[in-house]
Formats: sequence, C-alpha cells, structure tokens
Amino acid sequence: MPKLNLKSIIKFLNSIIDVLVPVIAVSLLMGIIFGPDAPFVGGIYLNINQVIVMIGQDGLLGLIAIIIILFYFRKN
Repeated sequence: MPKLNLKSIIKFLNSIIDVLVPVIAVSLLMGIIFGPDAPFVGGIYLNINQVIVMIGQDGLLGLIAIIIILFYFRKN
C-alpha cells in the first residue's frame, strides 16, 4: 500500500489538474463555436460565463483575473 503524504497528494492533484485544464479549455472553445445548447460543453460554457460575470461586471476584468490565477497554478 502506497504511503500517503503531502507530496504524493500534491502530485496526484497536479496530475488531475493537468488533465482537467485542457478539457475545460476545449469545452469552452466548443461552447463558443456551437453555442450554449451543445451537449456536455454547453453547461461548462454557461457556468464559466456566470463565474466571469460574477467576478467582474463587464467580464473582462474577471477573465483577466482567472487567467492570472491559472498561470499561478501552472507555475507551481
């Protein structure tokens, strides 16, 4: 049985993030291309859109903040 320590947990979570970030990026792109009515990707597109609107009224500030946060996570 593998040891559970902080390094192994962080490594596991980083591997999950490495898989999910491209999936979310492709889902957003598909949502933009095919609209929010597309199966599977439409829900992700609408959820991300709601998050952007919540963070910044015009959405641009929120998008910039999300990009900065994602770059921070990619560095670590």
